[in-house]
Amino acid sequence: MIGNNRRSVLLGAASALLGSRAAGARPDRAPLRLGVIDLSFHRATAAVVTALLEQLGHPVERHYALHEACFDLLRSGAVDMVASAWLNASHGVYRARVEEVVATRALGLHYQPYAFWGVPAHVPASQVGSVQDLLLPEVRARMHPVIQGIGPGAGISRFSRKAMEVYRLEEAGYRFETGTEEDCFKAFEQAVAEQQWRVVPLWHPQFLHAQHVIRELKEPQQLFGGVDRAVLLAREDRLRALPDGTVQALDRLRLSNGIVSGLDHAISREGLSPDEAAARWMREHPERWRLWVDRTTS
Repeated sequence: MIGNNRRSVLLGAASALLGSRAAGARPDRAPLRLGVIDLSFHRATAAVVTALLEQLGHPVERHYALHEACFDLLRSGAVDMVASAWLNASHGVYRARVEEVVATRALGLHYQPYAFWGVPAHVPASQVGSVQDLLLPEVRARMHPVIQGIGPGAGISRFSRKAMEVYRLEEAGYRFETGTEEDCFKAFEQAVAEQQWRVVPLWHPQFLHAQHVIRELKEPQQLFGGVDRAVLLAREDRLRALPDGTVQALDRLRLSNGIVSGLDHAISREGLSPDEAAARWMREHPERWRLWVDRTTS
């Protein structure tokens, strides 16, 4: 996290772009507790949500946890909302568990994510065009046997385990492994650097797309969940305590796969903190912020 003084300067600069609204959170308001799935692109989106809420006068506390654990925090009431929930395929099962105890509402459209298996651009499409092609003897002879994923609770990890089973890839000598974000990304970057043939389980948005061409493999069984909607998922009981204008602004928040990939690249490869990346984007795109807040009253 960046220092309080520097962060205040960055958010103050963004506030000037938003017109005459007072900058900064109001100390008389209880903090909003924002659950953040602890991956770089989720931290990027959460920084934009945080900046918007603070601009509207709400202090924000961010609580970081991996996928399933973050929704457990929402279910228990330890957090008020989560950025970002991928609905309906990737995180729908986690939302259903939350709604066993409390109603939720999806706000905004942060981006439209989807999971896939891909290969570096140097792997010929004429030889490896689909997941099924991984079973061909000539492909298996060249393809790296380890398909390196991220955490076990991620949608792409659940989908990948299913693909391993359905396509009987373990029998062909492949294995799927979970790990950290960096384990996954470094495996791909090493494959590019060494011209290896390697499968990477990825998703949009993600910072690697800003640097590399990653060719998606066709997957005829549709095991990877299709295109989701990434949203702010909030407890209805907490939303009732917020001003209507705040809820409306959160619901007007719109980003895109490209925007979030750019923010993620700034964090993961340019060395910016999530708040710095969000503040820079705010300075460069004041017109988008005005669309969210111009009709908002606190």
